Formats: sequence, structure tokens, C-alpha cells
Amino acid sequence: MTNSNEALLVTGSAGFIGFHLSKRLLETGYAVIGVDNLNPYYDVNLKRARLDILKSHENFSFYQLDIQDLQGLKDIFKERRVTKICNLAAQAGVRYSLKDPFAYQKSNIEGFLNLLELAREYKVSNFVYASSSSVYGKNRKSPYSVEDRVDNPISLYAATKKANELMAHAYSHLFEIPCTGLRYFTVYGPWGRPDMALFLFTDAILKKRPINVYNYGEMRRDFTYIDDIIDGTIRAIERPVPYEIFNLGNSDSVGLLDFIRVIEEELGQEAEKNMMPLQPGDVPETVADIRQSRELLGFNPRTPLREGIRKFISWYREYYGIDDC
Repeated sequence: MTNSNEALLVTGSAGFIGFHLSKRLLETGYAVIGVDNLNPYYDVNLKRARLDILKSHENFSFYQLDIQDLQGLKDIFKERRVTKICNLAAQAGVRYSLKDPFAYQKSNIEGFLNLLELAREYKVSNFVYASSSSVYGKNRKSPYSVEDRVDNPISLYAATKKANELMAHAYSHLFEIPCTGLRYFTVYGPWGRPDMALFLFTDAILKKRPINVYNYGEMRRDFTYIDDIIDGTIRAIERPVPYEIFNLGNSDSVGLLDFIRVIEEELGQEAEKNMMPLQPGDVPETVADIRQSRELLGFNPRTPLREGIRKFISWYREYYGIDDC
């Protein structure tokens, strides 16, 4: 049971996953404190539109703040009784980490440390944070298991997410802070990020522009629908453990060309495809071993790919005012 007296801090609350998590928590009775710096990595108007929905809930309060701002965060903790933290704030994107590495160091390392310190100082009852499937890097074993070694990241983004897991382990051990890291696998759905494949492909096809198909289409991804991701995240929030890492994925690897074909069929339009080489920092395949997540979290993804794509396209048409021809 949720407790309406609990104040749960969600960082990155204007982001794709943070918005959906905050919305579900509010709908199930939590009081949510949202923090987001509304950075311009992608369209800020999309972030503000998400926030407008969250602000319609009386139990939601929002602070426009960067998690690098330790004093600003402390002021929230002094003002409000924060009992749990879910840190989804981060500089996202594998490829952008090649362009602006310091953005990742500041947000994903310094900002993360600020939150761990506040979790220690204010004795929060649970600290849940987003890791990423990218930590598996050059791992050649499939499916990816949380028991695999993850010592070969191939992007700075992945390295910062691995660092988060190590930092959380240290704080859990030293200060008995319950910490759970969630390795998300290719999350998609309504209100998704404009730099992700589903958004990019849908946008380009509807505007009759060609799409870039990397590794000449020889890519596979474990696409995981947002509602399933939120189910797993809330289960982690409500089940504190001393320290744990979970894969949250669909456990079903889908070929990139098959993914594109479903989008084409749902749009009723064929894409013009630019076949391109593999991008630096990218991997040919991801697929999650979720046995531990099923056993310990009761995580059970259930949204078929076509259904999830259809829901995204429906949202996209409505949000951008595009008629369904």
C-alpha cells in the first residue's frame, strides 16, 4: 500500500521515464517531489508539456533545479520530508557523450554523489536509480545477465552508469542505505525522447524524409514498453533491499529491420532507408536476462511490440496534430 504522507523525490521528473513514473506514483497515492533542470538536450517544450500534466495533481510539487546544485537539493530536504529517492536525472545518450563528455561527468557523477550524500544525511528508506543496458559494453554473452562482468564499457555514458553502481554499492555498505540499480533496456512509448529510434523513424517517415539504418540493419534491440518499465521501477521502490541490480527489459531481442517494418505497417507508409555503418559507442545486440527481476521483483513485461508502437504513433499524431490518413 502507498502512503499519501510519504514524499518521494523523483529526479528527472520532466524526462520520458521520470514523467511516466511520477504520473503513476501520483495516481496511486504518493506525494511526489519532482526535480528537473529542463536542459535543452532535446525539445524543452516536450518536457514542459509533460510537466503540465504532472502539475495538475495536487500532490505534485516541482523544483527546476540541477542535481549538481547540492545546496539547492539540501534546501528541498530541509523544507520537505523526503523518505525515498528515485534518481532518473542524468545526461542521456551514448553518442552525445562523444561530443560533450563533461556534461556526463557533472550530472551522472557529481549529481549522483550529491543525492547519495543526501540519502545518507537524511536517512532515506530507499534509493533507486537508473542504470543502463549500455554497461554491458563489449559483453559477448547473450542474454545479458546481472551476474556478468561489466568491465568493458564502450562509451563514457556507459562508464558513468557503471560508476553509479559502484558508488551506490559503497554507500550501501558504509551507511546501510538500501540501494537498487535498474538497468533499463531500450525504453519506448508515448512521450518518448526525440533522439530515440522510434521517435526518429516515425517523425521522418511521416515527413517523407529518409531514415538512417545503422550497421546496415544488422542490429537487434530488447525494446521495452514504458508501462512495463514503470511497473518494475515501482516494484523496486516499494521493495527496499540492501543492494541489488536488476535488468528491466522485455527479454526478447527484435531485429532493427523488423522494428522498422512494424512502424511502416502501422503508419501505412514505407521508409526510404539510408544504410549506414555501426556508430561509435553502439553495440549490435542487446537482450536482457530478467530471471532475477521476475523472481525478486515480480517483474513481468507484457506489452507486445506492435501494441507499444501503435500507442506511440497514436500519441505522436495527437501531440503534433497530424491526421491519421
